[in-house]
Amino acid sequence: MADVVDAATRSRMMSGIRGKNTKPELLIRKALHARGFRYRLHCKDLPGNPDLCLPKYRAVIFVHGCFWHGHDCHLFKWPKTRPEFWREKIGRNREVDAAAMARLQDAGWRVAVVWECSIKGRLRLADLPEVVSEIARWLHSDEALLEIGTANEAGVSG
Repeated sequence: MADVVDAATRSRMMSGIRGKNTKPELLIRKALHARGFRYRLHCKDLPGNPDLCLPKYRAVIFVHGCFWHGHDCHLFKWPKTRPEFWREKIGRNREVDAAAMARLQDAGWRVAVVWECSIKGRLRLADLPEVVSEIARWLHSDEALLEIGTANEAGVSG
């Protein structure tokens, strides 16, 4: 399928996408705050600069965009233009993510990954409160890892 915009417009649109304060991240932050959880943002002193850091629970949360982190879901499609560039870029992002998670766990942090597709798209989980409830349950547990994806995957897994 051809792109619906010209190359210059697409380039401008892609360069405007930022890694902080994304809509999914803001939704998760607001909902957790409303439930009484307090956190630090974009913790530069920890590997991978987690989106949310909850020192009281010794836990961090990453809110990953499915495209930029190469999630195997309905929201991710390999770009048709410059495929070698995108495979290298997204592959490197995956490597950096895995290394950061390993370093965090080695340092005694518990790690949660919330994928964009869990709160957006046709296969999302029932609603945002369900996702936030699962995060809250995990924070109060002593489970080391949580990954929340779409309803057609393993879904919410611990």
